[in-house]
Amino acid sequence: MKLVDQLFRFSVVGGAGFIVDVAVLYLLSRAGLDLYSARGCSFVAAATFTWIGNRLLTFPSAAASRRRLTGDWSLYLGAMTLGGLLNYGTYALLITYLPVFHDHPWLAVAAGTAAGLLINFTIARNVLYRTPAKNGP
Repeated sequence: MKLVDQLFRFSVVGGAGFIVDVAVLYLLSRAGLDLYSARGCSFVAAATFTWIGNRLLTFPSAAASRRRLTGDWSLYLGAMTLGGLLNYGTYALLITYLPVFHDHPWLAVAAGTAAGLLINFTIARNVLYRTPAKNGP
């Protein structure tokens, strides 16, 4: 699959993951969790959702060779940590220092998601789901 196709699919899966992220964030914050803890939980929920989506839609041939789902999930979550830190850091800074983001945390989730997108795509494509080069003709 071509790079542009993979990036498009990764972005579509990420967009759906964004909806999961925001929904879980709002559910947990309305249940009494603070915005920082709720976002930590919502990030894990969204990362799990995107792991499934990316296995099925974005990198299906590379994911097919990975049979142990639990190990693959933990590897995916661990690998997404760099983008996740950028994502969460952006979110936390915005809701802490800019009232509009605190009042509308979905905006901060969107900014965090955008901040981590290319890093996470690069890690997923080149590390997690890299397909080995074919040798010879």
